[in-house]
Amino acid sequence: MRVAMMTREYPPEVYGGAGVHVTELTRFMREITEVDVHCMGAPRDEAGVFVHGVDPALENANPAIKTLSTGLRMAEATSNVDVVHSHTWYTGLGGHLSARLHGIPHIATAHSLEPDRPWKREQLGGGYDVSSWSEKNAMEYADAVIAVSSKMKDSILEAYPRIEPDKVRVVLNGIDTELWQPRPTFADAEESVLSRLGVDPTRPIVAFVGRITRQKGVEHLIKAAAHFDEGVQLVLCAGAPDTPEIEARTTALVEELQSKREGVYWVQEMLDRFKIQEILTAADTFVCPSIYEPLGIVNLEAMACSTAVVASDVGGIPEVVVDGSTGSLVHYNENDVETFERDLAEAVNTMVADRRRAALFGEAGRTRAIDAFSWSAIAQQTIDVYKSLM
Repeated sequence: MRVAMMTREYPPEVYGGAGVHVTELTRFMREITEVDVHCMGAPRDEAGVFVHGVDPALENANPAIKTLSTGLRMAEATSNVDVVHSHTWYTGLGGHLSARLHGIPHIATAHSLEPDRPWKREQLGGGYDVSSWSEKNAMEYADAVIAVSSKMKDSILEAYPRIEPDKVRVVLNGIDTELWQPRPTFADAEESVLSRLGVDPTRPIVAFVGRITRQKGVEHLIKAAAHFDEGVQLVLCAGAPDTPEIEARTTALVEELQSKREGVYWVQEMLDRFKIQEILTAADTFVCPSIYEPLGIVNLEAMACSTAVVASDVGGIPEVVVDGSTGSLVHYNENDVETFERDLAEAVNTMVADRRRAALFGEAGRTRAIDAFSWSAIAQQTIDVYKSLM
């Protein structure tokens, strides 16, 4: 079996959870079968990876239209495969057309859903309607849809009622616990990012890693941090803002927070995996304040580094974080965000107040990541979906 994996993101250009998913899934699937990757962006040197650019005639078009033109090129390039697997709306059209052109099954993985992210109109304008159409078309006509959590399956069926429930298969996201594990920190680390920032190892540390987008709830975390107990430090690894407006709001909130309390460190540049792992390992708790999250690979990354997690109870997060065992879940209500922010702060304060208890939660989290979220098992489950359609 030869698979065409279609994705916007692929190393070294990985920006979010979908890119991490495709990277790891491809790596482990290649131990079982042939996988070609069709992606976007800069040229790659890796064998079996094909990069598709925008139609030059559309250089000045709306970003969504430019993206669809890459899908046409992907479809044309996949005449030699047995199955095509698209990820996100960016490659949905490529997967759909490839299946029609070449008479092969098309599997679409839903990492998020456009109808559940209406704020993207702020970023894309009319392109949001185009991305929404691309996703709807890919999902409704795919031979199978993979949901990355049980909650995500429910969301897919609600958003797209034309899809038969049996067509949606749940295959969870995963984590490589050899790549993601506790790392040396501070004086024990080589070129410690925490020491460079000036973080105090004797005081509690709260960490966040994610993009500056409404989905990730960064603004809620910053507001919650104003209510952290005295002495609690916040390491905020947050960059790649969706819009200039959200960047300006975030900057103003961080500067206001820094003016009122010490120990607030904002890292805006993209850090390599080892520096992120140092931060996660040193943290007493990782905070995930997302208002929308189909699963949340970042929580698995924190757990794999033996770090307790405080997270919102949205989407698939409760399928990863076990409340009272590997972390704490905080209820999110879009109609009462002030209560959410206060409860988030309270959960963080409770977690970091007992650093030994937080460490035990972290140990349980790593055990859960190893036992329940193996990429090798997920790769085989994905291939089993392919085989069921052939």
